[in-house]
Amino acid sequence: MSEQPLKSGPPRSVYLLPSLLTTSALFAGFYGVIAAINEQFVVAAISVIVAMVFDGLDGRVARLTKTQSAFGAEYDSLADMVSFGLAPALIAFLWTLESLGKLGWIAAFIFVAGAALRLARFNTQLHNDKQDKRFFYGLASPSAAALVVTLVWNASLRGWGAEWLAVLTAAVVAISGILMVSNIRYYNFKTMTGRRRVPFVVLPLLVLLFGVIALQPPLMLLLMAILYVLSGIVLEVVLRIKEIKAKAVSADANQ
Repeated sequence: MSEQPLKSGPPRSVYLLPSLLTTSALFAGFYGVIAAINEQFVVAAISVIVAMVFDGLDGRVARLTKTQSAFGAEYDSLADMVSFGLAPALIAFLWTLESLGKLGWIAAFIFVAGAALRLARFNTQLHNDKQDKRFFYGLASPSAAALVVTLVWNASLRGWGAEWLAVLTAAVVAISGILMVSNIRYYNFKTMTGRRRVPFVVLPLLVLLFGVIALQPPLMLLLMAILYVLSGIVLEVVLRIKEIKAKAVSADANQ
């Protein structure tokens, strides 16, 4: 959501629909924590995925209905911190990281701190016109949360349980936290609009994608999360190579 200048004093009114969607995302993330405390880890993981759906809707609805506000932007960030920062870390910790002792809670804290720093940096760069809006700088917190909770979802459904899995989860959680505060560029799908024309073949491909996801939702969502995380690393390498080549060409032209 885009911000407007804040006025002194509490807001006298808020836009209901986007605020309701943000509250739904917040509730889903909070419920995920409650479910994890009750050792219902599949429910906890699904709750965070549901929070992602509502989070994706609130900003789009606000832009479509022209109901963006400074209050909405701040509320959205605070809800994201709960749903995609605290909730995934606690779910992973209660699921298996607790067995690792200090290593487990340190990994979980790295994720929480990474999410907080990522959201704070994102808010300060909202009106930076020099930044390429096609990309996120650092892994977005919903994507990091998706990677963590889909791992928990799959492992819980399939009864995975071993010491190596706890170590793997700690690595995934910690690395996700670090990627959130990195300068690695990730493609921003929010820049896509329904007004843009695409080749007809895209439509049947989307139908096929939904069908594949429906066959094995937890596994497909985990694979999609992994591919998106890796895509940013590959994209960054490609962009850096292009930038180095462009600088070399510019230097040769100036000689």
